[in-house]
Amino acid sequence: MRWSRYYLPTLKSAPQDAQIVSHKLMLRAGLVRMLVAGVYLYLPLGLRVLRRIESIIREEMDASGAHEVLLSALQPVELWQESGRDELIGEVMIRFTDRRGRRLALGPTHEEVITYLAKQDIRSYRDLPVILYQIQTKFRDELRPRFGLIRCCEFIMKDAYSFDVDEEGLGRSYKGMFSAYERIFSRMGLDFVSVQADTGVMGGSESAEFLVPADCGEDELLFCQDCGARSPKGDSEVCPVCSSDKVKVVSAIEVGHIFKLGTKYSEALGLYFLDKDGRSKPVIMGCYGIGVSRLISAIIEQHNDEKGIIWPKEVAPFSLLLLTLNPAEDWAMEVSERIYSDLSSGGLEVLWDDRDERAGVKFNDADLIGVPVQVIVGKKAKEGRVEIKLRRSGEVQEVSVEALPGAIAEVMNGL
Repeated sequence: MRWSRYYLPTLKSAPQDAQIVSHKLMLRAGLVRMLVAGVYLYLPLGLRVLRRIESIIREEMDASGAHEVLLSALQPVELWQESGRDELIGEVMIRFTDRRGRRLALGPTHEEVITYLAKQDIRSYRDLPVILYQIQTKFRDELRPRFGLIRCCEFIMKDAYSFDVDEEGLGRSYKGMFSAYERIFSRMGLDFVSVQADTGVMGGSESAEFLVPADCGEDELLFCQDCGARSPKGDSEVCPVCSSDKVKVVSAIEVGHIFKLGTKYSEALGLYFLDKDGRSKPVIMGCYGIGVSRLISAIIEQHNDEKGIIWPKEVAPFSLLLLTLNPAEDWAMEVSERIYSDLSSGGLEVLWDDRDERAGVKFNDADLIGVPVQVIVGKKAKEGRVEIKLRRSGEVQEVSVEALPGAIAEVMNGL
């Protein structure tokens, strides 16, 4: 992709209403733009990151045995009345009456709808267990949307739902999802911790949150300065691992939450099955959520420096950034064309900065957008030499154009 033909508008400074690092960098690096408070537009670079995140989630969900569906964003309010959550969720749910007089809502979550769907098809113990998931837009009328993508009125979420014959089956599904979440967040390069949590308005017997330590987080953890353990902030501030009293409160962003729902929704909405003895029983359910769009902010909060974003390899919008410092010179463009063709044909997604801009502008933008590896075509390219620069460490090595593909492969393997 040539930068000169790509929609990638960077900013020298962030708008004044951007308060946290990730929000400022997302705006400056041309990932998103705000439409109104709590509602964001994804630009091409931001959309590529979002798709990378979604791809990792899909790979791990599919590997865990879950099956993808896509549920409607429009929901009948009656379903929420049947479950008893209509009053609980209150004004957060965006409701309206259509021209036919139907009372509808924009889905803030999908427990009721997935239970309705399962009720159409699950009849017998032979139909169980099953896990369904989706990646879908949610809508919540947040009173105080803030911090960019961390608290929005419109956001993207992965929600999965397990259906089992008994508590033992739910335990297996819950454990499988827990492990899948650990793989997902690890692949994204996140430092995270899982903690037991309150089930809240979702209900159920047990839940766990996955939290990413970050200064802007709305949740709190206790961090032990002796053993490094992190635990939920509660009544006691003795470290639960080593009993040290040298603990401090650390802010964190919630990126995932899983629940053992039990029969809360199946009983309320009539989701029953016949067991081996022909007896009717409520299906045992679990729920597993990930804040997909919020993960962009969480990753940036943990991976940045004073120059900009530093994307982990698996979520980076491009594999490599090719910078041509002298695009007006025929030899520079010829060398760059050769490199671009060779690396692209080798399976790398390359962003080529072929713009007619000063070298300083290109270097600043390169560090701002945070692609993990840069290939710099400077004056020495006339003699067949180019530079490879790692965004995270700033390490630079000079190689010949002929040796570049092999050197890049080695660098990529080491990221």
